[in-house]
Amino acid sequence: MKTRPNSTGLRYWMLRVLEECDHVAAGFHADPVHDLRVALRRCRSMADGMMAMDPDPAWKSMKKAGKRLFQSLGALRDTQIMMEWIEKLAPTMQSSVGRAPMPAPLESNGGPATTDASAASSDAPNEPAPDPAHGLLGILRQRETQQKHAARAALEQFDRKQWRQWSKNLPVRAARIRPGSAVFKHLALERWTTARDLHRRALRNRSQAALHALRIGIKRFRYIVENFLPAEHKAWSNDLKHMQDLLGEVHDLDVLWATAMSCHIFHDAASRQAWHRRIVEERAKRVDEYRQKTVSPDSLWNVWRAELPQGKQIERIATIRVKLWARALDPDFAHSERVAQLALELYDGLRSAALLGLSGEDLNGAGASARSALYVAALLHDVGKAKGDKRHHKKSQTLIQAHGAPLGWNAQTMGRAAIVARFHVGALPMRSHKGLRDLLPDEQKTIVRLAAILRLANAFDAEHDGRVRRVKVELPQRASHPGSAQNGHRRRSGDFLRRAPGWGKNEALVISAEGYVPASLTARTVAAERYLLETVLKRPVVVRPAFHLRLIRPSTSRSTTRKLHSHSRES
Repeated sequence: MKTRPNSTGLRYWMLRVLEECDHVAAGFHADPVHDLRVALRRCRSMADGMMAMDPDPAWKSMKKAGKRLFQSLGALRDTQIMMEWIEKLAPTMQSSVGRAPMPAPLESNGGPATTDASAASSDAPNEPAPDPAHGLLGILRQRETQQKHAARAALEQFDRKQWRQWSKNLPVRAARIRPGSAVFKHLALERWTTARDLHRRALRNRSQAALHALRIGIKRFRYIVENFLPAEHKAWSNDLKHMQDLLGEVHDLDVLWATAMSCHIFHDAASRQAWHRRIVEERAKRVDEYRQKTVSPDSLWNVWRAELPQGKQIERIATIRVKLWARALDPDFAHSERVAQLALELYDGLRSAALLGLSGEDLNGAGASARSALYVAALLHDVGKAKGDKRHHKKSQTLIQAHGAPLGWNAQTMGRAAIVARFHVGALPMRSHKGLRDLLPDEQKTIVRLAAILRLANAFDAEHDGRVRRVKVELPQRASHPGSAQNGHRRRSGDFLRRAPGWGKNEALVISAEGYVPASLTARTVAAERYLLETVLKRPVVVRPAFHLRLIRPSTSRSTTRKLHSHSRES
């Protein structure tokens, strides 16, 4: 089969799946089975990445359909790989049987090996011991025949017509984000971070499970780079593939040894030791080579990390990713962005006025601050409308919680934002509510106050017209002279007593709103939604239009202009 000019991208691999299905159906030979699994894995990996930015349900459906076929071919592929390894290693294993006895080998679970029940047959004189490789190959060929039947049934159930339809629609959705863009680098950094954690864990114990998980982590990172970051793929492709292959062969050898032991193919201790010794040697070579390339100041992990987002870029790009996700769900995301701006202006104004009183506001750092949670809740408060307007605030909470926190955002922030978004309309938040009752009192207080701010900010754009452009919390104007007190005490200045700055009991909070029109629908909504803020602040809230004085130049009469022109000519 000829290689396509553009051998990357979602459409290429989805069409490749259909082509490989035809090749596999011809006989379920090893190479076509491997190629089909690779194509399916790449499609599913790209779908997994796009789901973080595009909530279209077709991504999940495609991923699920590909998983069923992928898993049905997995057992068959493992069997075929073991048969290839036996043919490769059997000659050296057989020739080493006559060597000096080796130390007791380890079972697949790490414990000392026990002598096979059939080892007694080796004591018979002048009778050659059966070849373990030949016996295991016979067992695997029988398995392969059975697994081919199961794989054929799964292939017949695979809906190729639906897959072809997805191959037309989903690449169009994926093309909305330009390859090589910052959001794909952020996605790659997420995969890098996960794989790097698996790398540390694997090098601590070198267990089969840890090394296999590391291989999968590197594979997922590699597929994101290959399909979405063309420049980085050009520089890293060889190293990424080599690291993946090394760990893949380690896994193959582990599976081979476990299968050989479970099938009881060894008829004497010498053959079992020879097999174990050879497998351990091959496995150790690959683990050591991987370690040499990844454990040093100039390791491949550091090379890959240097080209991915750094520092504050991570949080900024995470915000862009979440906006892309919300924009696909929210029918009027421009409204949500305006609400987010107004909510932050209210929050900053109330904080400057010392009226919020949020304890533990930065308990877990800036990422978990109340301000960040308010911003996220405001941006995402209407994503539930993708599932209908009715009770959309509850649906928004569910969607935000299911989305999770992207790299650079705090999980506590997302959890808090989901609850705040839940109360942007509808019933007022009560501490007995099921979403609040299990929280600590300080956290309940924080969420109720943030919900009050969000409800009012949402009311300022009730007509979704952007008429209210900005809001400002008016601070008390008393005691602005230098001699005023700072701790609430009266001080004499000249012949007058001046009260220190601060809020009097029951003194109204005044909010000036640019573009606010009294007696409008927005004004009526604001009058209703300010109640919760009045309750938590324990003072009335007054909203008024913001008036700006415009400087007017004195006009110059025509006669004066003529005199000036004539004077300039004479001079």
